[in-house]
Amino acid sequence: MTSATSPADAPALLRRPLIDAILARRGDALVVTGLGTTCYDVFSAGDNPLNFYNWAGMGGAAMVACGLALAQPGRRVLCITGDGEMLMGLGSLATIGCEQPPNLKIVVMDNEHYVETGMQGTHTGRGVDLVGIARACGFPQACRVSVTEEFPAALAAIEAPGLAFVAIKVDPAQPPMTLPMRDGPYIRSRFRDALLGPAVAHPVMMPAAKQS
Repeated sequence: MTSATSPADAPALLRRPLIDAILARRGDALVVTGLGTTCYDVFSAGDNPLNFYNWAGMGGAAMVACGLALAQPGRRVLCITGDGEMLMGLGSLATIGCEQPPNLKIVVMDNEHYVETGMQGTHTGRGVDLVGIARACGFPQACRVSVTEEFPAALAAIEAPGLAFVAIKVDPAQPPMTLPMRDGPYIRSRFRDALLGPAVAHPVMMPAAKQS
């Protein structure tokens, strides 16, 4: 799970094997992605109708996942997003910390870059501590993974009951792009049908005619 070209004293974790490991035992968990690279990561691990690919909604992934967790308390909900997307929606961590959904996990693949817009550096590369922010917002479990040896404990936290936040420092190199579908209404409808069953068309109720 590490890059062979990284310095021996600080090997960079490769994101795709980690995503594969996280999703290998997802069961019937609902998965919400951030936009861009995490969409590609999750899709590359295997498409699933219970994947909600969050195209173009930067900053909204954690709140979409929170809403699902509150609406579906019997289902595990996993948000897999990036550091840039998480930084855009930092306020969501405060809301989640207040609500404390025990079935929600937030996983941030932190490469310290905005890959989609040209590899500009993000604030996490300049000292902003997402794990510290999550803890301050009330997450009972919040941890960082910087080396391979730390990943098993983080994976256990992802799979265990209880609200958790995990930030994984990964190599900024862009893996091969594997694009899922980009039709928003289709993604929404497919996800809804997989979760709740096929939608039933209801007849339109016309208002009753006024009596003269």
